Amino acid sequence: MTKTRVLPIIDPQAIPAAQVVLKCHGTIVFPTDTIYGIAAGAFDPEGINRLYEVKQRPEQKALPVLIGEPAQLEDLVLYLSDTVKAIAEAFWPGALTLILPKGPGVPSELSPYPTIGVRMPNLGFTLKLLRSTGPLATTSANLSGGKNPTTVDDVCEQLQDRPDLILDGGPTPGPVASTVLDASGPALKVLREGPVTLSAIESLLNQEGNRP
Repeated sequence: MTKTRVLPIIDPQAIPAAQVVLKCHGTIVFPTDTIYGIAAGAFDPEGINRLYEVKQRPEQKALPVLIGEPAQLEDLVLYLSDTVKAIAEAFWPGALTLILPKGPGVPSELSPYPTIGVRMPNLGFTLKLLRSTGPLATTSANLSGGKNPTTVDDVCEQLQDRPDLILDGGPTPGPVASTVLDASGPALKVLREGPVTLSAIESLLNQEGNRP
């Protein structure tokens, strides 16, 4: 078994090393604004299958996607309404996951459903990473159903040497459930309540004149 490479996020080679691993259909672990995530390229079926294997995650469970800038939505979703653009501009980066209609180029391995969940995390290093790699299929860096990992030790305890690369950013703040907003249809629907409230979203849209 090949030993997992671990690099601190301040290492100049951290992001270049991640790019190499992802191009080779591998998996990387990195800190987010909540916990540590494990990821593969969002458009890489082989890498996504490897991610499911490493995490021991049931394949019928869709993977969320993290992005580094709103422009990356264009390759992921079928269309971008003015409503979605306004919401993304106002609440990203932050604790809001948008459920959106899946674009034709998104592999079924990422989501077997007609929609995908997308979020932009609020952490400088992670945004820089995502802007350099493109969208990443990302889930918590633990065994399916295991403890949420807030340190690299937590990750290694569960995943051992299965990830190809771990980027160590020290302890993360811990799990904070994002608001999940279904924006895939004509009416907005909150599927999970979190820090971003429906009233805040509606207030924004009323101000912008972007009612769905």
